Amino acid sequence: MAPSTPYLAVDLERMQANIARAAEAATARGIALRPHAKTHKTIEIGRMQVAAGAHGLTVATIGEAEAFAAAGLDDLFIAFPLWIDGKRAARLSHLVAAGAAISMGVDSVEGAERMARAGLAGRVGARVEVDVGHHRSGCAPERAGDVAVAAARAGIDVEGVFAFPGHAYAPDARAEAARQEAAGLRAAADAMRSAGLEPMVVSGGSTPSFAAALEIDSPVTELRPGVSVFGDAQQWELGTIDPTAIALTAHATVVSHAGGRMVLDAGSKVLGPDRAAWASGHGRLLDHPEARIAQLSEHHAVVELPGELPPLGSRVRVVPNHVCMAVNLVDELHVFDRGDDELPSTRWRVAARGRND
Repeated sequence: MAPSTPYLAVDLERMQANIARAAEAATARGIALRPHAKTHKTIEIGRMQVAAGAHGLTVATIGEAEAFAAAGLDDLFIAFPLWIDGKRAARLSHLVAAGAAISMGVDSVEGAERMARAGLAGRVGARVEVDVGHHRSGCAPERAGDVAVAAARAGIDVEGVFAFPGHAYAPDARAEAARQEAAGLRAAADAMRSAGLEPMVVSGGSTPSFAAALEIDSPVTELRPGVSVFGDAQQWELGTIDPTAIALTAHATVVSHAGGRMVLDAGSKVLGPDRAAWASGHGRLLDHPEARIAQLSEHHAVVELPGELPPLGSRVRVVPNHVCMAVNLVDELHVFDRGDDELPSTRWRVAARGRND
């Protein structure tokens, strides 16, 4: 019997093709792949990525690191400039004592010194985060040497530099964001070398900038795409994924034709609330590319679809705007060997769901 809607479904065939495609593209350029597991938060998928050649996984929090390390996926980079307190230091130390290889972001001299005072010197590696145009966290590229020296003097193993070109999440911004990332990371690596430290890792990447970063002259030695494992409505609209490659959808039931529109039983508590300013709706329908979710409530999605509407009681496949948000809202993923199968072959627990600490 098919599961009751709404639920998140993985098209295994498409997902495995996405994993292989990213791995092959990176390998062809001699670049290591460290996918961002905050997208899927699922042990089985992390194992597939490593089996396909990933050098390890990227995570966003210590909690995510703990979830993956407990399953043996223990080569982990926490891509975040954590402010270390006693509790976080104890958790990181426990991970390392259990055999995990952990590195984390740092973007200030104060952050590096705090790592050392917390007893993490010789245990946890560091990568200096630099701002290459997204204007979130990260020091200026020319300051990377200062931060790296402070960490090294405190006994921290400085692996290199990293950046997140999040400003690639905008129409026609991918190529320019990749160029800015390359320039910023080159300047950061040079700043480290000028300070007498050789960056062993120069890490970048986002899903929208992934292909562009592989096509230009860039100093990156590692890339960290996340959403590419599934795709989502944002990537569809940005043109970074073809709808035939989208591997995660929310299965929903048509419950109403009120107002001449289609109303579904999947709302923001399944799809997530994210909608970029440039997005054409709150999500899309995989089998009806002309449809748009015009209104989103907690448990309802109102869809505008030209022409004849699918009948009441029928099921549709909804592509969330931001797949990372959607995955974090469910306890499990229903896995279909192929997207058009009637019944799932298995279910996977979202092991790192809610591990935001």
